Amino acid sequence: MKLDGCSFLRSKLGFLFLCALVAFWPSPKTAAAQQSPNIIFIYADDLGYGDLSCFGSKAIKTPNLDRMAAEGLRLTNFYSVSPVCTPSRTALMTGRYAARMGIEQMHLSNVLTFQDKTGVPTNETLISEALKARGYATAAIGKWHLGHLAPYRPTDRGFDVYFGIPYSNDMQPSMLWRGTEIIEQPVKQETLTLRYTQEAIAFIEKNKGKPFFLYLPHNMPHIPLYASEKFKGKSAAGAYGDAVEELDWSVGEILAALKRQGLDKDTLVVFSSDNGPWYQGSPGELRGRKGWTYDGGVRVPFIARWPGKIKPRSVSDEPLATIDFFQTALAIAGDKNPAVASKLPLDGKNALPFLLGQTKKPPENLYLFFDKEFLQTARWGRWKIHVARWNIPRYTAASGQQKNNKLARPELYDMTFDAGENFNVAERHPDLVKELQSRIAVALKTFPEEIQRANADLISP
Repeated sequence: MKLDGCSFLRSKLGFLFLCALVAFWPSPKTAAAQQSPNIIFIYADDLGYGDLSCFGSKAIKTPNLDRMAAEGLRLTNFYSVSPVCTPSRTALMTGRYAARMGIEQMHLSNVLTFQDKTGVPTNETLISEALKARGYATAAIGKWHLGHLAPYRPTDRGFDVYFGIPYSNDMQPSMLWRGTEIIEQPVKQETLTLRYTQEAIAFIEKNKGKPFFLYLPHNMPHIPLYASEKFKGKSAAGAYGDAVEELDWSVGEILAALKRQGLDKDTLVVFSSDNGPWYQGSPGELRGRKGWTYDGGVRVPFIARWPGKIKPRSVSDEPLATIDFFQTALAIAGDKNPAVASKLPLDGKNALPFLLGQTKKPPENLYLFFDKEFLQTARWGRWKIHVARWNIPRYTAASGQQKNNKLARPELYDMTFDAGENFNVAERHPDLVKELQSRIAVALKTFPEEIQRANADLISP
């Protein structure tokens, strides 16, 4: 068929327009890249600072976490801000110290049990709520421990999906939830890590077309210890090592799923722990364990991986903490002023430029370490000050007689060379001790009255 000049021109222009349209029309991959990045936070329970190969373990093999560290950032001075479960998870979810929420209406400054009828106060904004409001699909898979009755359950607090145990795996009754429904009682804990991993991958696959936040707080290696048949009896570190090596396998499966779905470069993956090791596990070179505000109780492994964003094999000894996650996650989601997302003042800060290597140091912060209602230690830059301490360890036969004692003289440790908090240098730096005492007093005055009363000696020394 012959075309006249006008028809030919129109057809040629149409063809050129079509080519231009195809050239500039975003492919599915380009469209996905324009979405807000995905965020995955994997949280171990009672994992010690020295329990991963990349943090010095010789007995436990963690090849997937080692690879994750090699492909991303490893922080050697990362803190949970509490040496026990509930308050450390509260800090992660809210960007605020649990002690800010008081001790009279609830037990957030200690540990919630199945007998408690409360949880994180509803006037607090959880990161799940803030991200959901910004278009994120949200899932919590694993241990919750922030309230198991309405209105404190995961699906009451911004999570679209929940699958897991609502509190610690040593508490009774043992129950597994899907949403708000109990689907298994007692829980078959041997397969928990396996099932959590399967649920996490299913969530990733289902939501690959939109930004998502996956919170994966495992129950292991909190006691009682369990591992599936594939890992049981395989580690050189006994049942504890078996549980940790299965967690490492789980991380590998999550990373592999992201790669299969083409989400590898669009997803920040973080791995850490809620506090230090309990009866088993290694704090590495650190002093103390779970239940103490020595670093062995509050300093935990931290690995962050985001291909193309975080430089591989990055390592930093700058201090950072779980309270910084709230603001940082919102900054990743594109929020220009993440502090506004919470209705209440935040204790954490936006550390995204630091994680991305744009700055050598994170925002300066005085990290406070409470146990129950008592402030005992604080970290500021390279320095850690001790101002109070338990008279006897937690979790002993005489723990009912435990008392918090203000130290007659504060102790000061230089954490750049003294990770074990072995050498008190307070007498050499009296002005610094006074400055830190003053900073602590100023900070405590912003807490509820009952917290101020419990720490009155630190406010007016």
